[in-house]
Amino acid sequence: MSTETAVTPKTTNKVGLEKKDYAGGPSTLCTGCGHDSISAHIMSATFLNGTHPHDIAKMSGIGCSSKTPAYYISKSFGFNSMHGRMAPISTGAKVVNGQIKLIGMSGDGDTASIGLGGFAHLIRRNVEMCYLVANNGVYGLTKGQFSATADKGAKQKNGAYNPFDTIDICSMALDLGCTFVARSFSGDAKQLVPLLQAAMKHKGTAVIDIISPCITFNNHDGSTKSYTYVREHDISLQELGIIQPMDEIKVDYAEGARQAVQLPDGSTLTLKKLAKQELDITDRYAAMRLLNESKKTNDILTGLFYIDSKSESLNDTLNLVEGSLAFLNEKELRPTKTQWNEILSDFV
Repeated sequence: MSTETAVTPKTTNKVGLEKKDYAGGPSTLCTGCGHDSISAHIMSATFLNGTHPHDIAKMSGIGCSSKTPAYYISKSFGFNSMHGRMAPISTGAKVVNGQIKLIGMSGDGDTASIGLGGFAHLIRRNVEMCYLVANNGVYGLTKGQFSATADKGAKQKNGAYNPFDTIDICSMALDLGCTFVARSFSGDAKQLVPLLQAAMKHKGTAVIDIISPCITFNNHDGSTKSYTYVREHDISLQELGIIQPMDEIKVDYAEGARQAVQLPDGSTLTLKKLAKQELDITDRYAAMRLLNESKKTNDILTGLFYIDSKSESLNDTLNLVEGSLAFLNEKELRPTKTQWNEILSDFV
């Protein structure tokens, strides 16, 4: 009788799935759209984290960016909400099912314009979710008008200039008290995938502003969110990597300043300083100063700006059950006579 045991192929993750199990349907976006690159990076990050698709809920609003959940992790639940309403819908989803992993895909219009109020209160409550902004500075579905994140003086394909100051997603998130704030470029898999992995593990609201050029309406001379402009002005703050709890710890960084951040599930986010800018990622105000200074030089800073690894999420604050409210039985839902009397005593 053979004593050979089956060996799990190295192409599978810790839940026994292959990367193809995180795929979605074919994209209907314009060929070359940065949003499709983001979809690919989300698939890579969730596969590497070993999160089962059935444990993920993909949330979105309205816009080119909000179409993308159809293009990744098709085995997960998805909810395409009204324009600008992804944040409150996500808050409700997390409250009723504390175990679900939320990946929110929004756009610059969906977040910084019609959805600004919901975005602010999502951060204020520190709802545990990975909140992504596919930021191209235009409304692609309505033929390329400037959005609130377009830089002042930016130029449209038709020659029109933007006369208004920009809303910086990262600066705003920091000011609102967000506990994880980062920026990346859709074309930079080496940086974005580890950021996504860390954001999906963060215990609180994790915002990543992703510069994602619109190939049709905002990829020309005069645009500050084109592929050419971003590559010429991108300054990466760190080299990032994720060490999973089950991995053998190997550090192969060259000499230089390094920082390790322990994540809630035992993973370690490792950072090595690359750029000349000095940044303590646990200092919110240092990050805000650095972002304000970068505006003067037209630099696009990418990387992790701030993280509070000990933050308390909304579900912790409200002392909610860990699982789904839908699966609580009668015994768990019905208070005892003593508990009921204690509740009534508060109204006497």
